[in-house]
Amino acid sequence: MASTPEDPRAARTRAKLRRALLDECAQRPLAEVSIAALVRKAGVGRATFYLHYGDLEALAVDACADVVRDAVDALHAWRGTPDPASPPPALLDFFTGLTPHAPLYRALLRPGGGGPLGLVLHRDLRARSLAERSLVGAPEPALIASAVAATFAGVLADWLHGLVDGTSERVAHQIWRLLISLHRARLS
Repeated sequence: MASTPEDPRAARTRAKLRRALLDECAQRPLAEVSIAALVRKAGVGRATFYLHYGDLEALAVDACADVVRDAVDALHAWRGTPDPASPPPALLDFFTGLTPHAPLYRALLRPGGGGPLGLVLHRDLRARSLAERSLVGAPEPALIASAVAATFAGVLADWLHGLVDGTSERVAHQIWRLLISLHRARLS
């Protein structure tokens, strides 16, 4: 089944709403952002907001969806045999790039990796890991894919919430080594 192209007007409206949300969240916590202020900033009507999003949280998750895509891509930005001492540069960049919107990510990604953004991150990361492990015939693809997704989402969330200490670079190195250990685990 072919996908239909997205209406460019709808895409522009959603982009305006996402940008307005990120701008608002740079100045105040998500819990203090009102839909009224958001639609004013985006230059759209309240009804238009609800045409695209059920609530503010749905918009916030959509606005942060790039973070999820970036995380998944960063973890899979290597080819060949991974070196535990050298995470992919994309993974280091990913962790460094979280800082500007860390309060928003904390609001959507709860400790342990739950929350609406955590669910999207876990789902997308698990799917990508499962597909890649299955493609190469790696053992226990479903189990390892679940472990990789849960580990990454949990550590990322705990680091954002201050439950894991370390600079972005240190945490990127640590999580990289953890994930490689999971991929190399012998379960038989």
